[in-house]
Amino acid sequence: MLVVRGIERGEVAAAVAIINEGTLSPGAEHPELEDEYWAAVGEVRDRRGDVLVALDDGAVVGVCQVIVFRHFQHTGGWCAELESVYVRADRRGQRIGAAILEVAENLARAAGCYRVQLTSRNVRVDAHRFYVAHGYEQAAQGFRKSLL
Repeated sequence: MLVVRGIERGEVAAAVAIINEGTLSPGAEHPELEDEYWAAVGEVRDRRGDVLVALDDGAVVGVCQVIVFRHFQHTGGWCAELESVYVRADRRGQRIGAAILEVAENLARAAGCYRVQLTSRNVRVDAHRFYVAHGYEQAAQGFRKSLL
């Protein structure tokens, strides 16, 4: 049975492994630094967000970070950003991503967010189709600059 909920300490390594499996930035993750990932979870939770995991029979099969922040626009309204949305490669196409989005959106609503947003790398065409099919509008072009 699929369950999506906030991550627990013992699930950090499995969540990082899923990110490593699907990342377009090889070498960026360091699963041996579990304490750093757990500190990030604490900070995200302190700010009304969470790191969600999808579990199927206790195994982590998906992950998503929900960042809640105050937007300067919309009279300082609350906004949610979805980051690190990953489903284990062998489990894609099984509605796990849809379940993650549903829980993430409910978390954002409960936090009083007027909008949920995400970015997805240009090469992730399948992911773009998935997001559009779940009501997301491809409304902007994203830009980034590495500071490392």
